[in-house]
Amino acid sequence: MKKPTLAFGFTAILGFSTAALAGGAAPSIHVYKSPTCSCCVDWIDHLEENGFDVTATNSNNMGRIKAEVGLIPGLGSCHTAIVNDYVIEGHVPAGDIKRLLSEAPKATGLSVPGMPVGSPGMEMGDRKDHYKVILFNEQGQTRVFSEYH
Repeated sequence: MKKPTLAFGFTAILGFSTAALAGGAAPSIHVYKSPTCSCCVDWIDHLEENGFDVTATNSNNMGRIKAEVGLIPGLGSCHTAIVNDYVIEGHVPAGDIKRLLSEAPKATGLSVPGMPVGSPGMEMGDRKDHYKVILFNEQGQTRVFSEYH
């Protein structure tokens, strides 16, 4: 499977491997976000609180980044991240990212489309929207990876 070029570059730079995750090292993740988006910062805080080593880059051209990493139409959200060879789109819970890295399926990545209230970084009191974490591949195939109510 062809991996996104951008993902390969950052995997090499960050030096992260699944073996590092298994050995207890903090997984490194690179987040691309709009400079004006506060929910992206809240999601980054969620990742750090759950043991991720986060590097963030502000971008005014998120559409280009999403296209370069192979995000398929309909799965977009406000921020895009790269961890290992996987794309993480939107407010994906840290536990699902860790599960993805542990199971290592042949996939492009995970997405939480849109910005559902109650997802990490989108907390609003006790309100929680139902949302799904979607696993996707470069052929445009998707399946539900996890679901939250």
